[in-house]
Amino acid sequence: MSLSPSSGTPGALGYRMPAEWEPHEATWLIWPHDERHWPGKFETVHSIWARMVKELETGEDVRILIHDDAVQRIAESHMESAGVSGERVHLHRFPSNFAWARDCGPIFLKNDRGEAVLTHWSYNAWGNHWEHNLDDHVPEAVAAITGLERVAVPMVLEGGSVDVNGRGALLTTENCLLNPNRNPDLSKEQIEERIRIYLGVAKVLWLRGDIAGDDTSGHIDALARFVNPSTIVTIIEEDPNDENHGSLQKNLEHLKTLTDQDGHPFEIIPLPLPKPVLWNGKRLPATYANFYIGNAVVLLPVFDDPNDAVAIEVLQKAFPDRRIAAINARDLIWGLGAFHCVTMQQPHATSHSKR
Repeated sequence: MSLSPSSGTPGALGYRMPAEWEPHEATWLIWPHDERHWPGKFETVHSIWARMVKELETGEDVRILIHDDAVQRIAESHMESAGVSGERVHLHRFPSNFAWARDCGPIFLKNDRGEAVLTHWSYNAWGNHWEHNLDDHVPEAVAAITGLERVAVPMVLEGGSVDVNGRGALLTTENCLLNPNRNPDLSKEQIEERIRIYLGVAKVLWLRGDIAGDDTSGHIDALARFVNPSTIVTIIEEDPNDENHGSLQKNLEHLKTLTDQDGHPFEIIPLPLPKPVLWNGKRLPATYANFYIGNAVVLLPVFDDPNDAVAIEVLQKAFPDRRIAAINARDLIWGLGAFHCVTMQQPHATSHSKR
């Protein structure tokens, strides 16, 4: 099901993308089944997924797409070993290519009446880097499972490329959304307009650059994140000899010039990077910005690095009412993503919108 053009866009109908810290009905995951993203680390990755489920189930439902019978047996075994209670865990059979639920999954919206819908953006696996014939249909599966209305959007966009403060401001990057491997026929103005009308935001804030090893062309969830409506944490690199130093300093200075939907400046909190994490001599996109905000917990990737403690302290101050689950992500990052990349929040809704 999808809204007809005559019924108006979600933004015009009063829907908006909630901030991640607003109450969730569930977190969605896709259980990994293709070890090409984690060569030699696949067994550890299953254990990390089980740990995520255990942390999240204390505060919300966890809904997991399962590729086939073999994957279900693996998932159930690892969750049992991790001590997952399972009372709020729901497994749904649906085939997928990879496990990046943030990017191939739907982006959920809600309105002031508590009704929710989901938006189905076009997906091309970060510029056709990988096959995506199955992942293209994940939003359809989620719509069928939840009974939520599905709004098809004529534009390529991944969930990891945008972050919102829930009040009308949205952060993204020029080098991702304006990359010709996404929407070559759309101008910056056209892309910005579609973001506004389909995600219900008033102001799009553009950053530039990415971090070394990032294959997404610069997803915002590796760089800078809202932690409340007026505060942004942003990654910095203090070592002037590090390849990330210059671009991240420019980002920091640019962030200081931005204002929110009401014209007020943001509080900007620096967040360090860990020391380089390498695989076969290639730098991986290890970043503390790829945290996920659950109802009761913040899943924070850590890397056996002295700056782990700094990241924990920054996030605990930002979310004093949530536990900080600092989970070693050195093996997970071999897949070029961490906890925000593999999760998608479904906001709490009092009713499902039907038209």
